[in-house]
Amino acid sequence: MNSNEVIQPVQEIIANVQENKDKALHDYTLKFDKADITDLMVPVETIKDSVNHISPKLRQALEDAAENISKFHKAQIPSDWTMTVKDGVKAGQIIRPLKRVGCYIPGGRAAYPSSILMTVIPAKIAGVKEIICCTPPDKDGNISDEILAAAYIAGADKIYKVGGAQAIAAMAYSTETIPSVDKIVGPGNIFVATAKKLVYGDVDIEFPAGPSEMLALVDHTANPSYMATELLSQAEHDPNAATIMVSTSREVAEETVKYVKQYLEEQERKEIIEESLTKYSHILVADNMQDAIDFTNAYAPEHLVIVTEDYYKTLESINNAGSIFLGNLTPVAGGDYGSGTNHVLPTSGGARMYSGLSAESFIKKPTIQELSPEGVMNIKDMVVNLAEAEGLYAHALSIKKRAEDIE
Repeated sequence: MNSNEVIQPVQEIIANVQENKDKALHDYTLKFDKADITDLMVPVETIKDSVNHISPKLRQALEDAAENISKFHKAQIPSDWTMTVKDGVKAGQIIRPLKRVGCYIPGGRAAYPSSILMTVIPAKIAGVKEIICCTPPDKDGNISDEILAAAYIAGADKIYKVGGAQAIAAMAYSTETIPSVDKIVGPGNIFVATAKKLVYGDVDIEFPAGPSEMLALVDHTANPSYMATELLSQAEHDPNAATIMVSTSREVAEETVKYVKQYLEEQERKEIIEESLTKYSHILVADNMQDAIDFTNAYAPEHLVIVTEDYYKTLESINNAGSIFLGNLTPVAGGDYGSGTNHVLPTSGGARMYSGLSAESFIKKPTIQELSPEGVMNIKDMVVNLAEAEGLYAHALSIKKRAEDIE
């Protein structure tokens, strides 16, 4: 199924939410999630209390991950700056956060508390004034304590029990309960991704995204056992996940296949992995490293694992990738959960033009300028000549009048 096949039903969902608001959300939640809910918003006290209902080990893991994610994303916030462009002409840039953002947290096959950390924390660090989350409830109309605890630790302000394209529509256009936001971020299925594309322009989104993907670029130094776990770990995300390895060593490629078959038998999500591997997994042998690099840049993977003899040298030739994992000891799972980098990343070749989610995703950069009398005189002729060449004589007049008063 591709986005073209779901555009019409998603358009209908969006239109229904715009017209019928909370009633539409209630009806869709009953239809898709089998949950008959009366209150869309999770009570604040329930969110606070959730940390007491998860295991101490999970709470510690969430807090440790949150600390690393916070530390990394704090370094991404730029500073205000100004410069003198020409004598008397000062220009610069200031940093301002978005007012309200919405974070979509997927449900369905698994709970993803890590996605809350990855979306809410950067927004919080950027200074966003209100951060709301939407996530589908279970059939009893509840959100898991794991999700709520992650939201509490990350600093989300409100959580709503609604998922799918209807959640995206609600955050884009508002309902009686859910406010409209300036930007919607977070991963989701094809209906969610399509809804985000359709509301883009009325609100901002981070980038279009699809199923997870990983490419491993390796040579003879790669550990085949480790590479097998990389292929399996991405395949277990979704039956449509894509897992690829490009190797300059046939021996490493063949050994990796052996380990994949061996480890597959032990996996709890074996059926999902098998479907993904059958449909979208490839192990390729390249004639040389340059061919392997060229293929990698053309593919522009969401996750790129580089295991080569000199991986920093290889890295110099990589232009297109969402997030990059260097060396045998750096699994994608490290970035997925707690190395500090963000796991909300562009897919389907999007890394050719997009970067992953960051603290900068939640800020605006207005420019400023100030002219002194000297500055007016220094740029007067340039402005007048260009404005008049474009037939915009009032533009020219605006600086001529100031120059006349200064003279």
